Amino acid sequence: MAKGLMQFLKEYNVLGLAIAVIIGGKLNEFINSLVQDLLMPILFRPALEAAQVNSIRELGYKGILYGKVLGSGIDFLIVAMVVYCIAKWVLRHPEVKKI
Repeated sequence: MAKGLMQFLKEYNVLGLAIAVIIGGKLNEFINSLVQDLLMPILFRPALEAAQVNSIRELGYKGILYGKVLGSGIDFLIVAMVVYCIAKWVLRHPEVKKI
């Protein structure tokens, strides 16, 4: 089965595409969390307070969610490390063509 996998990777050059999809998806999650949970609350809380909104929480403001941002950052780093280790192992085999 391992030989078949290596042959498939060699013939269709899918390793780079797979890495890009996995890393891109996790990076997208991290950037979304960074913007929605950190930057938007920092930027818009003063505007909501200046507008003298009675209850900011009624508008869906949950505050700055440092934990979500930190968690998505750690998740990205773990996935990137695992993908790196797997790619390093796969590219070690001579059957796989390095692009």
